[in-house]
Amino acid sequence: MRHRIEPPSGHGHRSCLARVLRSFATCLGLAALALPAQGQSAWPVRPIRMIVPLTTGGSNDLMARILAERLPAVLGQPVVVENKPGAGGNVGTEYVARQAPDGYTLLLSSNTHVINLSFFAKLPYDPIKDFEPVSLVATVPFVMTVNSSLPVTSVKEFIAYVRANPGKVSYGTAGIGTPHHLSAELIKSMTGIDMVHVPYKGAAQIVPALLANEITVTIGAVNTLLPHIRSGKLRALGVSADHTFSVLPDVPTIAEAGGLPGFSIDIWLGVLAPAGTPRPIVERLSTEIRRIVFDPQVVRERLNVMGVDPAGSTPEQYLEVMKADIPRYARIARDAHVKPE
Repeated sequence: MRHRIEPPSGHGHRSCLARVLRSFATCLGLAALALPAQGQSAWPVRPIRMIVPLTTGGSNDLMARILAERLPAVLGQPVVVENKPGAGGNVGTEYVARQAPDGYTLLLSSNTHVINLSFFAKLPYDPIKDFEPVSLVATVPFVMTVNSSLPVTSVKEFIAYVRANPGKVSYGTAGIGTPHHLSAELIKSMTGIDMVHVPYKGAAQIVPALLANEITVTIGAVNTLLPHIRSGKLRALGVSADHTFSVLPDVPTIAEAGGLPGFSIDIWLGVLAPAGTPRPIVERLSTEIRRIVFDPQVVRERLNVMGVDPAGSTPEQYLEVMKADIPRYARIARDAHVKPE
């Protein structure tokens, strides 16, 4: 039985995220980025750690390292990226939640931060109350991808292949509760197909597994898959959003290619700090991060190459996106018959 996933009312999460980005874009300028002098006090006086709750090589890690390269020039202190993978991002996220709210420990997370509420019966942190949102940094296109040796060239052919090979098709993810996981479970619920879940500790491990035919398919970040799609070793079947992407102009949406109206998963990345971090520190970080992600050189030389779009925001706008995501993903997980573990 097919379970149709309709976009949520009020144009849903996509309009929420788009509204936030439009709102920020209209006020972007010197006045918007000006920071009161009192916000630039003694902080920082020592290195800052940016925790990535997944392994190296994924979208979170790559964006954290771009920020770590640029922030020292304006903050006057090194920014060190530390990867703390495990439990679908929960290990690193809980670690940051328990740190002192002094501006010296940050989290580079994704919408897994709120998706996990629907995948885990009990989280060791509250994704809203235990964190101060700083800024969104990017949105990441996800693409359904298979090894080129698989005899399918479209989403519909893939669905037919899974039905003809029960119990033999596996999908790889960056862990339980990640967008990779939610995307695949959504397809399963909308089509009735059955696939075996193979969770890894991070997105970087998915690509080698797919290249080696250890897994059949993944719905993952375009920046890690694109080089192999272009080389012909992997084949892109459809993108997870409601529109096509400039880096893969000939690849249709999963909704269109699979006859799955309403299918869309948006992926954002953002920086969070422990709850109680002083407001002047949060505002300064937010300001400097927005400067970096919208810097024309960074966009041209780093983000465009990765197929990633900049998505700076104010702390308040980031909070709005997170709160809107919670009921959206809870409904998708419920319709996909996901039982929290």
